[in-house]
Amino acid sequence: MSDTSQTKPAAGLLGRVDRPLFAITAGFIALFCLLAMIDLDMLSGLVDAGFAWSAKYFGLYWQVLLLATFLIGLVLCVLPGGRAVLGGLTAPEFSNFQWGSMIMCTLLAGGGVFWAAGEPIAHYLWTPPLFGDLSGDETSRAHAALAQAYLHWGFLAWAILGALTTVMLMHYHYEKGLPLAPRTLLYPVFKDRAINGPIGLIADASCIIAVVAGTVGPIGFLGLQMSYGLNALFGIPDTFATQAVMILGLAGIYIVSAISGLNKGIQLLSKFNVVLAFALMAFMLVFGPTASILSGFFGGMGTYLSNFFGMAMFRGDAGLFGEPGWLGWWTVFFWGWFLGYGPLMAIFIAKISRGRSIRSIIILLAVIAPIITNFWFTIIGGSGIALEQATAGVISGPFEGFNLPAGLLAITQAMPMGFILSLLFLVLTMIFVATTSDSMSFVIATAMSDDNPSTALRAFWGAAMAVMALILIATGSGGVGKLQSFIVVTAVPVSLVLLPSLWDALRITLALGRR
Repeated sequence: MSDTSQTKPAAGLLGRVDRPLFAITAGFIALFCLLAMIDLDMLSGLVDAGFAWSAKYFGLYWQVLLLATFLIGLVLCVLPGGRAVLGGLTAPEFSNFQWGSMIMCTLLAGGGVFWAAGEPIAHYLWTPPLFGDLSGDETSRAHAALAQAYLHWGFLAWAILGALTTVMLMHYHYEKGLPLAPRTLLYPVFKDRAINGPIGLIADASCIIAVVAGTVGPIGFLGLQMSYGLNALFGIPDTFATQAVMILGLAGIYIVSAISGLNKGIQLLSKFNVVLAFALMAFMLVFGPTASILSGFFGGMGTYLSNFFGMAMFRGDAGLFGEPGWLGWWTVFFWGWFLGYGPLMAIFIAKISRGRSIRSIIILLAVIAPIITNFWFTIIGGSGIALEQATAGVISGPFEGFNLPAGLLAITQAMPMGFILSLLFLVLTMIFVATTSDSMSFVIATAMSDDNPSTALRAFWGAAMAVMALILIATGSGGVGKLQSFIVVTAVPVSLVLLPSLWDALRITLALGRR
């Protein structure tokens, strides 16, 4: 055990909870919602200014951080210490399928259905600047579009969710007795001050606020998207009442799941989600434009890998600290979103990966999961590109104005059994968001309590995120949109919390290899 004297959370109505951390995070979120209701224009101005500053001065750092995290993770896999089993167990708690399901659903849930439909067609219609003008080559244009989506949802995005930080948290928590909280990632630099001082409190609060913002955004957009879909399929009015019913129904699902814990609701919901996703993926592969999907995947992967470093470090006209332009609204936005999830996602992976080796954790997270994600994007987005190539306007028409839900429904309704397929994709989207919301409710409670947070604390954070989404939707879709931009602002302190992982995960793995 470590000689660090961790301060125990105080007991209360929500169980044992770190009261200062709870007050800061809950208070900040309440203030954000209050300002949205009182003066959305003022909030918009503050968020826009923060977004521009964050993208301009931290965009390059984030690009380097994500690329370095992925490459160092690959190095860990080939070191002798990569065989070391973490978590103090000799055998894993969950089967490979259960384990993989819980991990896969968490990132994809943030937008793995609507972004899978929308991002490839967006890049097809407006080719990313790295690739220049491809208007005369439809095949290269499609491959470039898929490759850009692969970058944003592929190796780098997945690696930042725990390729290095999971190694640190499992080592320090299960072997050294330090808390399973973001502050522990700063222990190599600040030692006891990170665990018991204000530095740790700021780190934990920043990471929790970032995750709440990153999760409330998808919850809010799910309400908007489900309402749009039900209107298109059944004629149900696309109103705030419909959006509220969808969000409250979603909240009921994920709160019950979070309360039941890792071994019950979270694990079962993830398994069901993966089974449904694979069934829909198989249907679209067989009955959709099969040849185009397969050629798109291999062609897109070829473009992705051959331009990997150029895409990862693309700066365009931004230079070191110039205006990010296109980069800010695409790559930097996604990097900020995924960075914000990084520390708490690592806590979640650490909780479910006991008895697994460093190598197996990194290979699943940073290699296997991204390849599956890329194929998923090709099934949906690649089908959309193929349909657009066959009949110009069939996808781009409904998608006009960057209408993500319309883009998805345009793709699914063009398939055989389009009505049923569209309905199942809406169900899948709801469950995808539920799997992220239940796991994040659980780890937020863990970060401010202990390894077994009270059911009341888990339920509180689940309900708080749903209420926050409802408040922001009530202000108009602009409220949720500003939250999406705010995600990038919250990623700034979180990216600093992640920095020590670049050297400390390597140090831990080398030390384990010498045992």
